[in-house]
Amino acid sequence: MKERVEKALDKVRPSLQADGGDVELVDVVDGVVKVKLTGACGGCPMSQMTLKMGIERILKKEIPEVKEVVQV
Repeated sequence: MKERVEKALDKVRPSLQADGGDVELVDVVDGVVKVKLTGACGGCPMSQMTLKMGIERILKKEIPEVKEVVQV
């Protein structure tokens, strides 16, 4: 499942990198994807919205087994 999540994250990365940030996959446990937002995304006040409305939405669409995306 980690490989599938990485492939889906690769679709999100260009938009994050365009704003000076990125996302790292930390782990996948029981359908919960743990990520770390880095660069400009790490300290951005909008990072939770990016995480839930962007990354989580895309991952759930691509991989139905994903229950939630959390930042660590």
